[in-house]
Amino acid sequence: MPRQTLRILDANCNRIGEGLRFLEDVARFLLNDAATSNQLKAMRHNLVKSLSTFGAAMLSERDPKADVGFGTQLSQHQDLPSLVTANAKRVEEALRVVEELAKLPDLSATLRSKDFEQARFNLYALEKELLSRLMRQQKIKQLAGLYVIIDTQILGLKDAIDAAGKAIRGGAKVIQLRDKQHGKGEVLSAALKLRGLCCKSNTLFIVNDYLDIALASDADGIHVGYDDLPLSVVRKELPIDKIVGLSTHTLAQAQEAKTEGADYIAVGSMFSSPTKVNAAVVGLEHLRQVKKTVSTPIVAIGGINKENIGEVIAAGADAAAVISAVLTQKDIESATRQLVKEIEKKTKRHKKSGSHR
Repeated sequence: MPRQTLRILDANCNRIGEGLRFLEDVARFLLNDAATSNQLKAMRHNLVKSLSTFGAAMLSERDPKADVGFGTQLSQHQDLPSLVTANAKRVEEALRVVEELAKLPDLSATLRSKDFEQARFNLYALEKELLSRLMRQQKIKQLAGLYVIIDTQILGLKDAIDAAGKAIRGGAKVIQLRDKQHGKGEVLSAALKLRGLCCKSNTLFIVNDYLDIALASDADGIHVGYDDLPLSVVRKELPIDKIVGLSTHTLAQAQEAKTEGADYIAVGSMFSSPTKVNAAVVGLEHLRQVKKTVSTPIVAIGGINKENIGEVIAAGADAAAVISAVLTQKDIESATRQLVKEIEKKTKRHKKSGSHR
């Protein structure tokens, strides 16, 4: 076999192993994604093993000092997503090189070109999944504190944009628009205004149920019920940087939501709710069980007010969603601020007690 061919194989074997190891570590240590990490690890082991047939011969032809390509890379990557993209492309290009070389008579008996083609297409999908998770990570981190649902039915004659602005000034971290009363044109108009308001204040903006409105308004994400559009369908239609929340009422539903890739799980109803009088109350113990079982951020919902919001946070909720506790109050901003204070008070106590364990 020509020594030049061995040098090409050696260089691309190194690119494949090094690039995949970087992607594997991102999945394992930064995203805590065991499934993706294991897929990348298995891919790395299988590919390097198939090329190790030429190990001694390739190593014999390695000559880094004489490599004219050394030190010629000029591009710099300033963030993690661009690093993931760069390493994925590096591996994909290396796989294409080996795929083509494997068609040569000297190599076709040892290497199967189709194996490297399949690995390349598998990596395309894994690259998309990694980037999707990374780009949603910052939004997911914002799912903490008070989550205010702007329900137009509960608002009555109050203006939705004005109410949201007051809630944001009071300390709300997430605003969700829920509008089952008006036509899609009016809902979109409100969503666009809320999106602009939330952007200015670095507040997450979520649309309830309506995938088309979430897309048209460029919302940060969408919240759907367990019996609404399947999570897989919603995820397929949304841009990869948008988050999806899913309402659950049982432990099995919460576990399934995590498995299917929900970015956060709504658990409720925590208490009897004035907005959903027929909703089954699951209680604080159920919330604790969900917290023990799933690692996905949890938003507690249903009947939460100033008197019990501390209990919800103490039971493990990452955020507490409210409607009436804010929207039916005369002073929405003040009511929001009081709820935020209760959350902060309970969070500080929890951290303080945890530090003495």
